[in-house]
Amino acid sequence: MLGYVIGGGRGATDRLIRDIAQDLRDKGHVLAGAVQVNVETDPAYKCQMDLHILSGEKVVRISQDLGALSQGCRLDPDGLERAVGLVAAALEDGADFLIFNKFGKQEADGRGFRPLIGEALARGIPVLTAVNKGNLEAFLAYAEDMAQELPSDRQAILEWCATQHAEAVIA
Repeated sequence: MLGYVIGGGRGATDRLIRDIAQDLRDKGHVLAGAVQVNVETDPAYKCQMDLHILSGEKVVRISQDLGALSQGCRLDPDGLERAVGLVAAALEDGADFLIFNKFGKQEADGRGFRPLIGEALARGIPVLTAVNKGNLEAFLAYAEDMAQELPSDRQAILEWCATQHAEAVIA
């Protein structure tokens, strides 16, 4: 009940996860989670990262502007935790799936969306996310034998979702 795709090119996996979420919504599924949308700005600056909360219309900025020459991590941990709080509230209200854009460094360190993964799985709610190669080892150590790698293919992921939802309803 824990599916993941390995991150591909810049923004490609964000778009894939976002498209899957939209497909599931279109089929009438109730979603908890967040998908990332990057907002391109001045070419001299890196994009702004926004999380769109799937249970409503809220958007939370999770990037900080550290300047054009900055090489440091731009993630705004306060923004991420605000998004996690909104998703946690949606999970409490009930959902068919928990979907979030990626298991990143915050999750590898035990923060971010990581606590919600366990909560969703304990409730029988399937979880879908992406993992980049740099965090794959930490993700697999956390997930133990629960994780299933999925191809970066929209139809294959939707089929996995249909199977997981059917199993969750039966259980």
